[in-house]
Amino acid sequence: MKTVRIVGVPEHFNFPWQLTIDEGMFNEIGIDLQWTDIPEGTGKMCEMLRKNETDLAVILTEGILKDIANGNESVILQTYVQSPLQWGIHVNAKSNYQTVDDLYGKKAAISRYGSGSELMTYVNAANQKWSFDSLSFEIINTLSGAVEALTNNTADYFMWDRFMTQPIVDQGVFRRIGVCPTPWPCFMIVARKDFYNQNKALVNNLIETINQTTAEFKMIPSIDKTLASVFNQKLEDIQQWLQITKWSQKKPTETQFNQIIADLIQFKIINQPLSYSEVVV
Repeated sequence: MKTVRIVGVPEHFNFPWQLTIDEGMFNEIGIDLQWTDIPEGTGKMCEMLRKNETDLAVILTEGILKDIANGNESVILQTYVQSPLQWGIHVNAKSNYQTVDDLYGKKAAISRYGSGSELMTYVNAANQKWSFDSLSFEIINTLSGAVEALTNNTADYFMWDRFMTQPIVDQGVFRRIGVCPTPWPCFMIVARKDFYNQNKALVNNLIETINQTTAEFKMIPSIDKTLASVFNQKLEDIQQWLQITKWSQKKPTETQFNQIIADLIQFKIINQPLSYSEVVV
């Protein structure tokens, strides 16, 4: 039995991994898959890949590509979620901010530098035609840190998956004043390059196994009720999320990859192109 370490955010996107682990499907192919939830998100996971604290990660596309461009020796194994992530733009429910325009020059709460919550502020700024120089940040580490920062007015707004923040909106803590979808597939499965090179057959078997689950995930009886219970969500919100979420069982094509890279350069998330053959294995 080979132990493999993997990290991801504790969100409904990753529930297929938990199911597959619980059903013993990885054990059947000789893999002891050790999953660790990382509530701090993509910036923390990039750091863990660099420090050999994990072998694999399920990670935001924009975050891992930025870190690879900055020297992270990881490779993309496959697109995990093909559909865009719906980044809600949230403010303190008691604030006077009513529209995204009101946030020009205001401070964004971000989990850490290099995280999706930081990088998507640049996408939003570009969409709003704001100068990137107008952006400033407050590091909050986790979603609970964002609640604290917006409540205490140490930050003005926070971008996070709109479905995962829905309970906080329902409680009247956050108010959502906009949504900014990613222009690219939202999650990739990545590996440290040295781990992949030493374990190619094992990694390929692991990918085939998770793909079996994601291909059939929406057909699991009462999966909407299960997700609503596990993630403290209203059933109608989970049903809407399931409707718009599309898991992938394929690698990004070179054309798709080059378009993502072009978008990342446009949003100044990375400075120069990356090579498909070097990044996608």
